[in-house]
Amino acid sequence: MYVNKNFNLVSILKFSGRHIIWITLWSCIVYVGHMLVHDHWVNIPFLPLSIIGTAVAFYVGFKNNQAYDRLWEARKIWGAIVNSSRAWGSAVDAFVTNQFAKEDMDEATLKETKKKLFYRHIGWLYALRSQLLIPTQWEHISQGKHTARFTEKRRKQFGVGLLDDQITQSELKCFLPPDEYEELINYKNTATQIINKQARDLRELRSTGLIEDFRHMEMQQILYDFYVHQGKAERIKKFPLPRQYGSMSMIFVGIFIFLLPFGMISEFHQLGESGTWLAIPFTVLVSWIYLMMELVGDYSENPFEGLGNDIPMYALCRTIEIDMREMLGETELPEGIKPINGILL
Repeated sequence: MYVNKNFNLVSILKFSGRHIIWITLWSCIVYVGHMLVHDHWVNIPFLPLSIIGTAVAFYVGFKNNQAYDRLWEARKIWGAIVNSSRAWGSAVDAFVTNQFAKEDMDEATLKETKKKLFYRHIGWLYALRSQLLIPTQWEHISQGKHTARFTEKRRKQFGVGLLDDQITQSELKCFLPPDEYEELINYKNTATQIINKQARDLRELRSTGLIEDFRHMEMQQILYDFYVHQGKAERIKKFPLPRQYGSMSMIFVGIFIFLLPFGMISEFHQLGESGTWLAIPFTVLVSWIYLMMELVGDYSENPFEGLGNDIPMYALCRTIEIDMREMLGETELPEGIKPINGILL
């Protein structure tokens, strides 16, 4: 997630600079062609181009709106995960007691039992984050060589390091017992099985009387909420923005940019031969604006892709971790995640 108030010129050029090059080259080629065959040049009226441009703007605007909806929904899901995680920590701390126990458990063992439930949940957070970062075939890292190489470069530049992500393995080992880690890490959906493990432990706590029926149901409801949050996030991850909207808009923008210099030259030629060259900078400017609208939507539609527009899952995981470990009374806590190059991971 970008945290700087505004993009500077350098970051904008890094994002779109390579496109400015070919747009400028195409504008120059059309201008030179006009100068060489001026007598036989076919003037394209600007009116049909303006109609095409308006239609493309509507189409790209719709795509951007849907991409923003996916991004904002993903943020709301992780906001709900934060709230439910705090509720889980509070429930474990307040409900797991000797009040209804058949035999009182000593304080050290009771605290260790609570810690196990706390830590396993923190492990679930990091496991879910890792699963959401697994590339899908429609994301940029899975595309052609140039796009994949560019995406990999941006990931490394911003310190995300998601192509060889070691965060989940290192964090899970800290929060799960060794035997449990070896069991859970080999499941196809580790996050799902971690919550199921929590449910089994609640059943054991109920059988020993450390929680009674009402508390058991309340805590089980929170685990159900975690499944709901996970399912919503997986829905966004595993179902792309429909490709008829995600890919056709790029084609339409390309057609518009291809035709634009012909119409621009026809318009500026009315100023005289000396003014025709102005078609080049204006073509580049208009083309760049349309292309940037397309790119903004294209790089926003996948909020779990490991790029700068992503939901800051790592920072949110660390925030929840700190909150829950403070509930346990721990004082040696990790630092919150800081932005790297203006991006919060």
